[in-house]
Amino acid sequence: MARESRYDVLFDPIQLGPKTLRNRFWQVPHCNGAGSDRPGFQAAFRGMKAEGGWGAVFTEICTIAPSSDVMPWVSSKLWDAGDVRNLAQMCDAIQEHDALAGVELVHSGGLAHNAETRAGGLTVSQLPNDINHMANGRAMSKREIRDLRRLHVDGFKRARDAGFDLLTFYAGLGTFPIFFLYPFYNRRTDEYGGSFENRTRFTREVLEDIRSEIDDCAIGMRFVIDTLEEPYGYGDGGVRAHEEGKDFIAAFDDLVDYWDINIGTLNWGEDAGSSRFFDTNHEAEYTRVAKEVATKPVINVGRFTDPDVMVNVINSGQCDIIGAARPSIADPFLPKKIELGQLEDIRECIGCNVCVSRWEMGGPPIWCTQNATSGEEYRRGWHPEKFSEAANKQKPVLIIGAGPAGMEAATVLGKRGFDAVHLVDASAELGGHLTWMTTMPGLAAWRRVTEYRERQISKLPNVEFIPNVSLDAAGALDYGAEIIINATGSRWSGDGINGSLHNTIEGANSSMPEVATPEQLVIEGKQLGSHVAVVDSDGYHMGCTVAEFLALQGRKVTYITHFDNLGPYLRNTLEEQRLYQRLVELGVEILSQHVTLSFEPGKVGLIHAWSGAERVVEADSMALVTHRYSHCDVYDQLLDDEDRRVAAEVSQLHLVGDAHTPGMIAQAVFSGHRLAREIDSPDPDTPLPFIRERRLLASTEDDFQLGAKTLLPLLPL
Repeated sequence: MARESRYDVLFDPIQLGPKTLRNRFWQVPHCNGAGSDRPGFQAAFRGMKAEGGWGAVFTEICTIAPSSDVMPWVSSKLWDAGDVRNLAQMCDAIQEHDALAGVELVHSGGLAHNAETRAGGLTVSQLPNDINHMANGRAMSKREIRDLRRLHVDGFKRARDAGFDLLTFYAGLGTFPIFFLYPFYNRRTDEYGGSFENRTRFTREVLEDIRSEIDDCAIGMRFVIDTLEEPYGYGDGGVRAHEEGKDFIAAFDDLVDYWDINIGTLNWGEDAGSSRFFDTNHEAEYTRVAKEVATKPVINVGRFTDPDVMVNVINSGQCDIIGAARPSIADPFLPKKIELGQLEDIRECIGCNVCVSRWEMGGPPIWCTQNATSGEEYRRGWHPEKFSEAANKQKPVLIIGAGPAGMEAATVLGKRGFDAVHLVDASAELGGHLTWMTTMPGLAAWRRVTEYRERQISKLPNVEFIPNVSLDAAGALDYGAEIIINATGSRWSGDGINGSLHNTIEGANSSMPEVATPEQLVIEGKQLGSHVAVVDSDGYHMGCTVAEFLALQGRKVTYITHFDNLGPYLRNTLEEQRLYQRLVELGVEILSQHVTLSFEPGKVGLIHAWSGAERVVEADSMALVTHRYSHCDVYDQLLDDEDRRVAAEVSQLHLVGDAHTPGMIAQAVFSGHRLAREIDSPDPDTPLPFIRERRLLASTEDDFQLGAKTLLPLLPL
């Protein structure tokens, strides 16, 4: 199919200084856990997006000098010639597909932990550090500022040497342009402090220095145009779009070739806003201001997944180029699918921010709920749109359970050419636990996990969904399949067993009318009393979601957790602050650092996790979000009865997803995908070895061999 004409504007080329962007799709800088030290990972990950049609593909933040060491977070680096060689592979992989390779160059100054280099922090003014309380360096001298300018120029020149086409000077999220610009950081009284002209002096000097030495690359800025009002931003200590945000763009428009615009502060959840709180294009009211003064092309972000929204954004004059990070992770081939008219095949980002969480945890390799191949392009050789034909495709497959893992396994097996794949579920529709969970507050966008796979399965003639069929072990054996995959999910415990006690909560059981699990509340509509204690030892979103669900019913809610704060993983997904505020607005009382010991209607017995002080709080009922049990009875019975399996000619038996290990959706999807990719390996239950990019002490050249790949020669130790 050809694309519809209304999308033509998305594929118009546009000039960026000496470079031409072939379309309007721009993968803005975002982390992936590769940095410069895993060049194969970095090159394959970014190159996949270029293959998928993104006209510009960037690194994450790329630090320019050892004095900007952000460890434990994983960033790219351009400190020396070795980094140049490593990142050159990324440039080659991107440019192979006629896309432009971009780099976001930064020096993080006093916000850099310098945990690896142990260098002293560089700061504009000596103020308490807002995220790294042990790094309150003294204010730089003018000589040190001149030296810092040179560090920037040298970093930009190394970027050019690596082969980058687009060199972005980052002015946001802990970089020197904003340290000078924001009064929040700048208390200087010399020519670098005070007036707007003085606070932008350093940025002008650096841009002029760069322009004097580089003329064959496009040079742009990524700029935070609005730091927002408190409590989400710096208030008067930052910039607002219609004031100094607009002034900044006007001041430097003649020195740049493009503007990449976003919003927010180090609390970047207002920029990478989750779908729980933000719709697509949520930054429009701020970012469109840039076009009022910019004469150079403007890039915006806003979790764009709908091509009609993209077209409207450009045609309305809000921006010239569609910027995206998370949508490019969920579907590296999003632009190509629009170009080919394959809109139903777009794997839309659900805005869960699991990808973001990996950076916030310190930068382990990226995960994506929708795209199990993200981060696996190099080390496992996975392609999001290409699948090898299975060697055992003639074997009929039975998948029990149509949740995330089962749907993903069925989709991949279908695309690998299996003759017959039956996806069986006791319910009437696909989705497993997502069918009820996505009806809860803020989680509707997560339904996209089901919708994408439902569309794919409907297009695969060799895959059939069989609803309303409940299979026990005997039924599974009698089904006639040679391969049985159990994807039967998990259930929330009804006895309150939890990680803080490794025991149950005395007196609490979901068979009682006063106690309920999340499934009972949503699926069965079980009604609790007027004052509910929500006990959360899960640590992700469900405890808070249940608290919000009950508070919206008009009930008084006391949220209790043994963690330091509500849902600690929500800090990694940048949802903690807004969800905390949401619960407070609904009148929910939040008790952290408390372990729940007992329950009887009217009283909940607690003990403080640290002090050991005991207390009793009032509540006439209890919601348990404490632990999940795997639904694996059928698998266990089949595993234990090898004779019957042999008699039924079942040659393979597997367990995936939450039925194996209850966890987040991203892990369930990955589990189903990995098994289906490797279903014809010698031992599909054991993942195949993957490439580990590392330094090796090798005695022979053979020691560098790993599968069909060869590691690059290493620098001397």
